Amino acid sequence: MTPITLTDSNFKSYIGGSAALLLISDGNDKLRSDFKTAFDKAAEEEDSIVFGLVDPTVYHKLSERFDYQKRALLIGLYRGEVRFRRSRPWASDLPDYISQLSEAIAADLPPEAREAAIEDEKAALAILDKPLDISDATFEQEAILASHELPVLVDFWAEWCGPCRQVSPILEKLAGEYAGQIRVVKVDTDANPGLSQAFQIRSIPTIAVFKQGKLIFMQPGALPEPSFRELIKQAIELEIPADEAASA
Repeated sequence: MTPITLTDSNFKSYIGGSAALLLISDGNDKLRSDFKTAFDKAAEEEDSIVFGLVDPTVYHKLSERFDYQKRALLIGLYRGEVRFRRSRPWASDLPDYISQLSEAIAADLPPEAREAAIEDEKAALAILDKPLDISDATFEQEAILASHELPVLVDFWAEWCGPCRQVSPILEKLAGEYAGQIRVVKVDTDANPGLSQAFQIRSIPTIAVFKQGKLIFMQPGALPEPSFRELIKQAIELEIPADEAASA
């Protein structure tokens, strides 16, 4: 589904008690093009969340209601309550915001339905077939904890980095080939300074691999495809003793 154009009159009927991501922007307030692309893509993929667009130059009541201040504004709502708001949002933030709303939905489910949702999440984790953008907020869940299920390859990158652009299509290809055997995730170092500092990223791209909660590989530089293939195979085959995994 494409994002819904929300108006002063239809807002309540579309949003109501739903989980929703609301983007208020007139298109000229420094909204990042990569964010709009990611927002539209997520709208097509997420059935449980309403994605809405508001033009503040036309729908003044909604703009005033959410205190729009002439900067692109992303708001997360659940049952009419504002859960978060972000001015000039980044594409790398979206997975975390979607996760927050999904958790709110899951918390309201009956125990049986909640268990089924958890099983569905595990199934989705196992078949991730493309790189996933993650952030400071989602790194623990999507990289460290996820590595207890499958090895996780992390690409620390930035938009302005030429070698990063060389690596990107290789990782896209390998994420598909090794779906169900390894996860590939990406961290925009400009948007996530906390992770850059935590892992002392001095040069990009930097490639890291986690397994069973442990960092098993980390190296700066753009690797060629054969080196990535070998790294992935080694990560899949590597056996980590149970006591080491338990202490991670």
